[in-house]
Amino acid sequence: MPSSLPARLPARFPTRLATLGAALLCGSLALTACGANDDAGGDDGEDSKVIALLLPESKTTRYEAFDRPLFEDKVDELCDDCKLLYYNADQDENKQSEQVDTALSEGAAVLVLDPVNGEGAGGMVQSAEDLGTEVVAYDRFIADADYYISFDNETVGRMQGEALVEAMGGKGSILMLNGAPSDPNAAQFKAGAHSAIDDSGVKILEEYDNPDWSPENAQTFVTDMLNQYDVDEIQGVYAANDGQAGGVVAALTGAGVAADELPPVTGQDAELAGIQRIVAGEQEMTIYKPIAIEAEKAAELAVDLVNGDDVGETTDFEGVPSFIFDPIVVTADNVGDTVVADEFYSVEDICTDQYAEACAEAGLQ
Repeated sequence: MPSSLPARLPARFPTRLATLGAALLCGSLALTACGANDDAGGDDGEDSKVIALLLPESKTTRYEAFDRPLFEDKVDELCDDCKLLYYNADQDENKQSEQVDTALSEGAAVLVLDPVNGEGAGGMVQSAEDLGTEVVAYDRFIADADYYISFDNETVGRMQGEALVEAMGGKGSILMLNGAPSDPNAAQFKAGAHSAIDDSGVKILEEYDNPDWSPENAQTFVTDMLNQYDVDEIQGVYAANDGQAGGVVAALTGAGVAADELPPVTGQDAELAGIQRIVAGEQEMTIYKPIAIEAEKAAELAVDLVNGDDVGETTDFEGVPSFIFDPIVVTADNVGDTVVADEFYSVEDICTDQYAEACAEAGLQ
């Protein structure tokens, strides 16, 4: 439902007061060298509007390849006098906390924060709020954030589960590889997937929560499972994202399963390698979340906040004013109508020499 909360003015007064105090001190001490970071605004000094983007890790391709440049380009387009700070935590919660402190010391008026651990991000939000800085929870939910931007994550998991059940004809046994327990989105994907799988005729042989979403962990897990189960017993694999799907496929093909005999494997994020596996018949589907919509909306929101402008209509998600977007299932049948049509990837990106024949069969060339 629409939120009745008014847009908040950017609270930069603590930063401005600190800047003013530093300037007075510098003026009174002729021989003292004051720090370069006493103001947050580069060439524009205290008049700059400082926005910090903090992403959680780099093992998932999307963050550095899409989220960061899309967000940065949109801020540059909308705000000539904004200063943008960027940090990546490399899946290290303590490092991200230090990065938040650094951003705040640089005078950030808005933090766009994709937390390593959403449930443990309360301290970072409190540090920001103590300085009047607003926090936008980006992609992953933070209960105490001022705003939240993401896709409908439980629907993502349900779509994955439904696609897997359908591909298996509603019966058979699977392995289930979820995301990191520290990632609140992972719990939502997992719940959505279970809502589709548990009431079907599909049986879960083993389930694994991957602590850092890594393809390497996924490959190791499936390799270990192949030592416990005959390969014929694994008739499908729920992989919560494309990175893990790649690890799953590597483990199965490494065990001698031919590419055209792989069981259906799910994915998410529409990574290029995942799209190529789908075209080649090695992966059943992925979830395409048009990252441009999410990243550019986050940039627009951050600029509205630093300018004190109305942020527009929001919906309520667990008490936080939110912008929630719908995901899209991508299979071999609609690659051209989704990621190619949106110019997320070009046909040339997908149809390298290795995939040229498969692309031709899929009508992409």
